[in-house]
Amino acid sequence: MLDAPSRTVVVWDPLVRIFHWTLVTAVLTDLVLEAGSKIHVWAGYAVAGLVSFRLVWGIMGSRHARFTDFLRSPGVVLGYLRDLRRGDARHYLGHNPAGGAMILLLLIALVLTAGTGVLMNTDRFWGNSLLEGIHETAANAFYILVPVHLAGVVISSLLHKENLVRAMVTGRKSL
Repeated sequence: MLDAPSRTVVVWDPLVRIFHWTLVTAVLTDLVLEAGSKIHVWAGYAVAGLVSFRLVWGIMGSRHARFTDFLRSPGVVLGYLRDLRRGDARHYLGHNPAGGAMILLLLIALVLTAGTGVLMNTDRFWGNSLLEGIHETAANAFYILVPVHLAGVVISSLLHKENLVRAMVTGRKSL
């Protein structure tokens, strides 16, 4: 088995992992609670803070946390997906091109959802139907993207024979 430290390498730093699992918790909290409830609002503020942190960490964080490490052109992403469909997609130590594109889409949806949620709780934008519509649309888009993200994790884990969920817990991936 490849769990020995000499056969693995640290990929996800502790801040990326804490961000990821705290975000999962906050998003699940928002999903199950009634919109507008105090806990829903505070979980939304937590999401806004977490996403703000991740945007900064994507610029100045550890190697595999940086956007420059995993954001690729649409052509590279489509090529990776084509190779994936054929079953011969290249293995990446960090995020693969499709994973990088998914992170970008998830972050955009979260920025829109959390940003409009924060604005809707100000006196100036309270009850603004345009913001409410953007908030709901972005949240729904996010909830569509999440199962696609999870499917990608499963497919990539099977194809490359690595447990990506465990890697997001331990920070380590097999060499």
